Amino acid sequence: QVQLVESGGGSVQAGGSLRLSCAASGRIYSSSCMGWFRQAPGKEREGVAAIWTGGGRTYYADSVKGRFTISQDNSKNTLYLQMDSLKPEDTAMYYCAYVVSCFGHEATMKSPVSYRNWGQGTQVTVSS
Repeated sequence: QVQLVESGGGSVQAGGSLRLSCAASGRIYSSSCMGWFRQAPGKEREGVAAIWTGGGRTYYADSVKGRFTISQDNSKNTLYLQMDSLKPEDTAMYYCAYVVSCFGHEATMKSPVSYRNWGQGTQVTVSS
């Protein structure tokens, strides 16, 4: 069973940057994907970015392309999300998630219902 712990959230002004981290414990399979999702009050949880841990393929939501970068450090079992040029609409709770059988399929990577393991979330607040 993979357990996930996020960190790195906080408050920042528009145009600023934050880096989120997700430390994973347990076996990470090469078939798996890890992703970042966010949920703002009153809105559905949405996919932000994801990565195929064994193949490196990435997915980004259109709203964050060119501003956010997902990466992984396999030696540390840690997932990162570098967020630059932050906007007030990026304000949300951000969650890290893991799914075993993914193989870089985009439909799997971007959908919250695909993922079985979730972290507790870290809050990101961007002020204008």
